[in-house]
Amino acid sequence: MAAITRLHPPSLLSSFKSSSSLITRFPSSSTLYSPRRLRSLCSNAQAQVSTAEANGSIVGDLLDYLNESWTHFHATAEAKRQLIDAGFHLLNENDEWDLKPGGRYFFTRNMSCLVAFAVGENTVNKDGFKPNVETHLIPLLASKLEETASSDTKEKSATISTKGAHHPLLMQALSDEINCNVDDIVSIELNVCDTQLSCLGGGNNEFIFSGRLDNLASSYCALRALIDSCKSPVDLSSEHAIRMVALFDNEEVGSGSIQGAGAPTMFQAMRRIISCLAEKYVGEVSADMAHGVHPNFMDKHEEYHRPEMQKGLVIKHNANQRYATSGVTSFLFQEIGKIHNLPTQEFVVRNDMGCGSTIGPILASGAGIRTVDCGIAQLSMHSVREICGKEDIDVAHKYFKAFYQTFSSIDRKLIVDS
Repeated sequence: MAAITRLHPPSLLSSFKSSSSLITRFPSSSTLYSPRRLRSLCSNAQAQVSTAEANGSIVGDLLDYLNESWTHFHATAEAKRQLIDAGFHLLNENDEWDLKPGGRYFFTRNMSCLVAFAVGENTVNKDGFKPNVETHLIPLLASKLEETASSDTKEKSATISTKGAHHPLLMQALSDEINCNVDDIVSIELNVCDTQLSCLGGGNNEFIFSGRLDNLASSYCALRALIDSCKSPVDLSSEHAIRMVALFDNEEVGSGSIQGAGAPTMFQAMRRIISCLAEKYVGEVSADMAHGVHPNFMDKHEEYHRPEMQKGLVIKHNANQRYATSGVTSFLFQEIGKIHNLPTQEFVVRNDMGCGSTIGPILASGAGIRTVDCGIAQLSMHSVREICGKEDIDVAHKYFKAFYQTFSSIDRKLIVDS
């Protein structure tokens, strides 16, 4: 799940959707193959991807990101790698932070949630950073587990600890895969993955076929927008705000976890970053994929609210506040699109059908940030193989980057409560 915000004195912020010792010991997908080299195995679009990259498209980079991000842990690890390569500095939540104007930073939580931000050089911190005092309790675990090894596996699994809660065959397979003793594995979190690579397809290679598009596509576009909006010191030289992206875990199951949007991760980061800099929060973009209209089931959408792939970002509305969009935030977001000639669509769910939700209402109500919900139109959401339009990826990337760069100037001209 992804969201983009702007903190100000006035300021700018963005928010969007890490790994145990076991997972980090698995060989990364990059050690097994090169995604760029293997794109051609699932699509004949390699030449078109290369041409698009030469024209500034990020579609090829998204395919690489998807092919490295088999799980939420891998996705966070890959985002971490890209941020470090881009010059961002890794922070520890348990340490005091020495933040400087023009600096770029990030931290992870549970190795499956990531918050990154860039501080504008005109953001003044006269008093220096004042961290909140936090007390951390050590979690306690008590259990009595019995030996589960069968007689025919005891010899092979002689080193299996009696504390193990999982089947010895599974533990042996894992230890063989990562080349360690079974007793070295203290805990596991396994994910079943479709190993088919993400690729382009369709009659004109206009579609992206991949698992996990919801919501890695939005997350990657937001991450790249932040990185690309502050590549050089000049990009932050006149910035009065703080640009941020937050990538959250567990959105599909309610966000109610320490690494989900329901936790105070972003709020704590915001307080630590701008407690001495800003007096109000200005705006946020909650970015999650949108249900595009299916040509065989067009009656599932309202007649005048049928988002199409390749037609731009979808702004989502709901009177029951399942989405956080308001008249003001919709206007602000569309103004950014008009200035940069970027297309948008609008969506309202049929009133006789249920409506999903996003982290937008959670963050908007929790921090009092004006929020717009938007997303990239797609088909087959939540299936093992999802579909979205290639052009929409570049539109989303450009839109989020434009939000970082121009929101403050637009917001200063808008008077709502006079």
